[in-house]
Amino acid sequence: MEEFQVPFSRGLEGVPVAITAISHIDGKQGNLIYRGFPIEVLAQFSTFEETTYLLWFGDLPNKDELENFKRDLIEHRRIPDFMKECIGNIPRDTHPMEALRTCVSMLGCFDPDKHDTSRGARIRKAVRITAQMATIVAYAHRTRKGLELIDPNPNLSHAANLLYMLTGEVPDAETARLMDVILILHAEHGMNASTFAAMVIASTLSDMHSAIVGGIGALRGPLHGGANERVLEMIEEIGSVENVEPYIKNALAQRRRIMGFGHRVYKTYDPRARILKEYARKLSQKSGQTKWFEIAEKIEEVVIRELGAKGVFPNVDFYSAIVYKMLDLPKEIFTPLFAAARVAGWTAHVLEYLQNNRIFRPTSIYNGPTEVEYIPLEER
Repeated sequence: MEEFQVPFSRGLEGVPVAITAISHIDGKQGNLIYRGFPIEVLAQFSTFEETTYLLWFGDLPNKDELENFKRDLIEHRRIPDFMKECIGNIPRDTHPMEALRTCVSMLGCFDPDKHDTSRGARIRKAVRITAQMATIVAYAHRTRKGLELIDPNPNLSHAANLLYMLTGEVPDAETARLMDVILILHAEHGMNASTFAAMVIASTLSDMHSAIVGGIGALRGPLHGGANERVLEMIEEIGSVENVEPYIKNALAQRRRIMGFGHRVYKTYDPRARILKEYARKLSQKSGQTKWFEIAEKIEEVVIRELGAKGVFPNVDFYSAIVYKMLDLPKEIFTPLFAAARVAGWTAHVLEYLQNNRIFRPTSIYNGPTEVEYIPLEER
């Protein structure tokens, strides 16, 4: 049998697969940086457009660069009429992530740069995909609900326009800022499953749309982006603060996973969860509807008491679910909103990796039989 010098690691845990300057996670200290900037700083001062520029190009833009970048995104928000018809023909019971996956794939067939593999063309594709994914998310949601589609508003920021197309109402400045923060927090997170999937596809020199479709497919899973939907389902099932302790203890006794807790990298509090927790607190106090936040806080207390010593703490999915609930957004669009943000990170990693590309080709450890005798069919 073949000898391996690299130790086997299930799920590639702890195995470096690329060198990147895009982001870094310190899982022990609970720190996350984008291009050297702490996530707390970007969440406080930046916008999704500025953060996306930073992720793609490595530096914060000056005023002219940012205005030009924002204008490019605005100009590419609209999707072709045939795409609206396509969304309308998708069965109503289709999950919005599946609709998003299908539509991004179709957009690739009509992209004006589809045969151009230059870096400039890849950047233009990244702009179009980032701008249009927000529109697709909103249109898929409204179509699913039987609501009229709303054209993008060029006078609104990326975050505010996304909310406008989803709800039909121009958000106030506070709500628009919150959506900006949500998009920033979800924009990038190192070598996660969906980013890795996109990079593997891109490393074959496939097209940008195919890479992003792969990322969407990976994010669809309940162990990745889909976890936020299951967080809300858990909280709604618990129903009251009094039910939290028996629910959690029973779940742990049955060795069931507590959704929204634990992370492959973080062994302490996810910094994104800390930020979203405070927004969830403020939203609940502002609305006077404190029930869901109080349940969430009690869940956090019990889980940390029971599992904190093992490095299990809230992750970004936990409090993002509460924030979305407080914004009156339905749970089936939680993961599509995640995708509309994470596309910034997917495209950033594809652009970076292709500058020094090598196709991914890991190996596996064979544990099956060898030299098996073939028996003719008539003798079996």
